[in-house]
Parts: sequence; structure tokens; C-alpha cells
Amino acid sequence: MGEAVLPVLRNGNYRKWLIGLSVANVGTWMQRIAQDWLVLQLTDGSGVALGSVTGVQFLPILLVGPVGGVLADRFPRRHLLLVTQIVVGLCGLTLGALVLGGGVQTWHVYALALLLGVANAVFQPTVQSFVLELVTREEVPSVVGLSGGSFHAARLIGPGVAGALIAVAGTGPVFLIAATTVIFPIVALLRMDREQLHEVPTERGGGLSMLVGGLRYAWREPQIRVVLGVTAFVGTFAANSPVTNALMATQEFGRGAREFGLLGSVLAVGSLAGAALAARRKSVSWKFVAASAVAFGVVNMLSGFMPGYVAFAVALVPVGLTQLTFITASNASLQLGAAPEMRGRVMALFMVLTMGTTPIGAPLIGWIAQVWGARTALVLSNLVALLGIGVVLALHRITAPPPPASEADNLETRVEAK
Repeated sequence: MGEAVLPVLRNGNYRKWLIGLSVANVGTWMQRIAQDWLVLQLTDGSGVALGSVTGVQFLPILLVGPVGGVLADRFPRRHLLLVTQIVVGLCGLTLGALVLGGGVQTWHVYALALLLGVANAVFQPTVQSFVLELVTREEVPSVVGLSGGSFHAARLIGPGVAGALIAVAGTGPVFLIAATTVIFPIVALLRMDREQLHEVPTERGGGLSMLVGGLRYAWREPQIRVVLGVTAFVGTFAANSPVTNALMATQEFGRGAREFGLLGSVLAVGSLAGAALAARRKSVSWKFVAASAVAFGVVNMLSGFMPGYVAFAVALVPVGLTQLTFITASNASLQLGAAPEMRGRVMALFMVLTMGTTPIGAPLIGWIAQVWGARTALVLSNLVALLGIGVVLALHRITAPPPPASEADNLETRVEAK
């Protein structure tokens, strides 16, 4: 992987941003684990409450995610990123203070999760669009692989550290530590060499017309449409590992915070392997995106049949690998396939479907687990995802016109490994 990504790391601005964001990613995972565990403590282990707070956090991405894409295409992205990181830090500090002060209530967690979700709805499409201000178009695939590796390296570290700290000191200190990690990307943004940033023009059209234009563009482009359609079912029903891992750890295996956090770290091992493969991949087609989605749904469903905690943890390695493979493949396919002036809005739709659909899937999975058990929830949710992917692919085959032979190569986004 070194040959493919090291040239990108010679870019000083990108190197600063990657380091800062990597530290903040650790804090993100620590806060996520602490939030989930706090909800379980406050509600006597309610699966519905756990699924609901996860849904509340991702609800803004579903409702205003496309607006975040419009903002990313219209305003200076560096300034937007600074604002979102400040908001994220304040959320962690507030929740940590409430826990340590002894006055935390369930509604506090819900309210701060909602505010965190609003910041994330702006951050996600903005950070995706910001990439092309840092690096060249040819370096984007390597950046996608590195970003995936950074996020899931943090997933390897953050949940385990959070679980250990919760077991010793409770959730309050975890929230405070997570809040301080936003300092690193803020410093990176402030210290960037502005002369080395690539100018990516912003659009000055009306907000509503930009929003509608982005939706129309995504619908009329067959490759973008099929990738987003597959993503909708994966994001809603399959990619809910924080919820399913928490329910399997507590309900099915009777384990505590340390073992729950360890599951997230094990999942990240597979994700890191997926990131390494992504950085070396030479082509990304919509067919590869679909195949990786099916593979993820299958192995995730099979993990629900594991007989014990250890077997379930081992099964999470291929789950992490296939999930990361799908995420990086779909991300690269959309970033390189979208027109530059539409990239922010297309990536906003992608984020809506990867994370914004959680308010639909997570509470439903929590309810199924409460009624029929965690295993049933895990298996059934992935079965629904696989059936939905099949429907999307069938409709694509019926509706997408075959390309002329001379344009067949355009169905693939070629990624030359360096």
C-alpha cells in the first residue's frame, strides 16, 4: 500500500488534515460508545431507547443532509469545517459535565445527539468536497483509502479505550476526552498554507434551485442512481453495527462495557484490511459496488448465527472488511463520477443514505431485538437489505440503457495505483 499512498502524504496541507482528523476520529468513536452505554444505563438496558438515540443522532442527516451539500457547494468549505468541529466539541463537553455533575437525564442525551447530528449533516458533504482543495483529482482514490484507514484505525482504538475507561471511571471522563480531540483538526485547518490549496469554485445559485438541481442530476445519471439505490438499503438495514453489537453483547451474551467496546475494535481490524485493499484497487465499477454490498449483507447476516461471544467477535472481521470495501468503493465511484459542480450535493445524498437512514433502521432493529431477540434483529435486518439490493439491481437492468460499445469503458472509474 505504501507506493500508492505515500506521494499523497508529501502534501503538507493534506498531511496536517489527515493527522488532525485521525485524532478526532478516535474521539468520535469514544463518544459514540460512551453515548450508547449511557443510554443503556439510564433506561435499564432498553434496546428501543438505544436504537432511538442512534436514530436521533442521524436524523438531521436524513432531513437536512442535502442542505449540507448545498452549503458545501456554496460557501468556503474550510470555514464550514471549523464551525462544525467547534459544535462537536461543545456537545461532548456539555454531556461530560452533565454526567459528572450527576444531573444527566435521557432527554439530555437525545438533545445533544440531535445537535451533534446537525453538525455532522454539514460536516460530511463538506469534508468530502474539501478533498479536492487539498489534493489533485488523480490522488482522490488514495485519499479515499487513507481516509477509510484513518476512520477505522480510530474504530480499532476508540471503542476499546472507551470501554476500558467506562469500566474504571464511568462515561463522564470519556465524553470530556472525546471533546478535546476536536482541537487537532481545528489547529490543522488554521495552520494550512492557503497558497497551496487548490481553488474549487463555489456556486452562487439559489439554495432551493441548487438542491433540486442536485437531485435531478443524481436521478438521471444511471451509475450514480444505482450506487445510491444500493447504498440506501445497506445504510438503512445492514450498517447498524453499533446497535447490533451493543444488543448482542448485552442481551445475547450477557457481557459488559469492556467486551462491548472490544467488539468495535475487532470490527475495525477487518475494516483496516479493507482500507489497505481499497488503496491498491485499480478499478471501481457500479458492479463492484453492488457485489461488495451483497458480500457485506451475507457475512453480516451469518454473524448472527455465531454460538458465543468469541465466535461472534471473530465473525466481525470479515464484516468489517466487506463493509469498508463497500463504503470506499461507493465513495470513490461517486466522487470521481460526479461533475465537479455537483460533487457536494451528490456526496450529501451519499451521506444521507449511509448515515441518514439510521433513524429508520436503528429504532426498528432495537424494537425487533426487544420483541424477538438480538439474533433475530441482526439476521432479519440483513436479509431485508439483501432483498432490497436485489430489487435495485433488477430495476437498474430494466431501466438503464446499454451504452454504445465505444463507451463501454466509461462504466468504470479507473484508478491507477502509484
